[in-house]
Amino acid sequence: MSTTRRSFMGLAVAAATMGSIATAGIAQADTAEDLNKQAAMALENLYETNAVAKDISEQAEAVLVFPNIVKAGLVFGGAYGEGVLQEDGEVSEYYNSVTGSWGLQAGAQSYGYAVFLMNDEAVDYLKETRGWEIGVGPTVVVVDEGAAKNLSTSTLKEDAYAFIFNQQGLMAGVSIEGTKITQIDR
Repeated sequence: MSTTRRSFMGLAVAAATMGSIATAGIAQADTAEDLNKQAAMALENLYETNAVAKDISEQAEAVLVFPNIVKAGLVFGGAYGEGVLQEDGEVSEYYNSVTGSWGLQAGAQSYGYAVFLMNDEAVDYLKETRGWEIGVGPTVVVVDEGAAKNLSTSTLKEDAYAFIFNQQGLMAGVSIEGTKITQIDR
């Protein structure tokens, strides 16, 4: 097979993958009430399975919850999902989460994540910019099992802490670095 034909086929597969993600994202876009319920259930499940997340939630000013992100890729990939910003236990705004990537990757998966905003500056940044790209702006620490062992409410010093949960599918690893979070109307 010629290099041009392989390149064309790779681009066609990548375009189909991105189209599938966009379609899945639109299909996921439930009503605001459904999204509120999904976010509340996702947080409840996270707190039941992760005591550190529960402890951090009690110190947080707000939490940004994306209960279901769909990710797919074949060389080029992307992820999409919608979520809510909760302040004082109530939904105040809606956001989407979009990630694009390229490189050695193949497969599909779904997952959720919650970002605990620990101070007013992080919450204000999110609202004033109507979103943000993870890795730019407030410092976000992704808490995995290793990091969780060293965290306690007295050692919390960063702007935000993120927990990834409910991973399902056939892709290796999840990263939220470079994710663009944007406020949406609901």
